[in-house]
Order: sequence, then structure tokens, then C-alpha cells
Amino acid sequence: MIERSSATDITTALEALNQGSDAIWRIQDDKLYQEFKFPSFVAAFGFMTQVAILAEKANHHPEWFNVYNKVSISLTTHDAGGISTRDFALAKQISALIA
Repeated sequence: MIERSSATDITTALEALNQGSDAIWRIQDDKLYQEFKFPSFVAAFGFMTQVAILAEKANHHPEWFNVYNKVSISLTTHDAGGISTRDFALAKQISALIA
């Protein structure tokens, strides 16, 4: 079973994840959170499709919400009861889609 990350580990991993990135992740409601904006609904949906493939391969699925050209993603590891290294690994892959 994967363990929940400590507050110190979360701070360190968040800084590393956001370093040199325009897509800034933050902690919101005890989850790793990011909101993405796209030029159109089709672009947002295409992004969601790419994330779905990554999530399925990792067997780690996001909580997300989409309205027109915006996609918000929250990551948490339910089995660990909070944020874990799995969340940061998936966030890194998601950010790479935008880069």
C-alpha cells in the first residue's frame, strides 16, 4: 500500500513539480489541484482524453471537472488518505502534455 506524503514531502515535491512550468499546481482542499484553460471545448476534451490514457496506464484516476474550455483536476490517493507520490507522478505527466 502506498503511504501518504508528509507536509514537508508535499512542499518539496510541489516546488519541484512547478519549477520552470507555466502550469502551476497548488494544494486545494487537501488535494493536488490545477486548472487548465484551452482555446476551445474540442481542445479541452482532447486534453482530457490524453489525461485519461495516462491515468488508466497508471491505474490512478483524477477527480476532474470540465466546462467548455476549462478543465480542473484534483489528485489525491484515496488508499493513502491524502496526497502521495502517485499524485505527483501523474501531475508531472499531465504537465508534460501542456509543455
